[in-house]
Amino acid sequence: PELAVKVAAELGLSLGKATIGRFNDGECNIQLGENVRNTHVFLIQSTCPPVNDALMELFLMVRCFRRASARTVTAIVPYYGHARQD
Repeated sequence: PELAVKVAAELGLSLGKATIGRFNDGECNIQLGENVRNTHVFLIQSTCPPVNDALMELFLMVRCFRRASARTVTAIVPYYGHARQD
């Protein structure tokens, strides 16, 4: 959240409202707290461990914003966990 706050402050924007939780069976539950229709959405999501869970959350958030009719969705990934595959 700290990086997102700094980026939003630099751009003169406020952070959006979204809740990410888990259902009892472990599935991701994403709820948007505001209307994003016809807006430009920027997601900042690092892929720290557990990497697969973070990536799945990112993919589901993109899907959620697209289904909510966001004009564009841009993912900013400051740390990509699968970049190094020795």
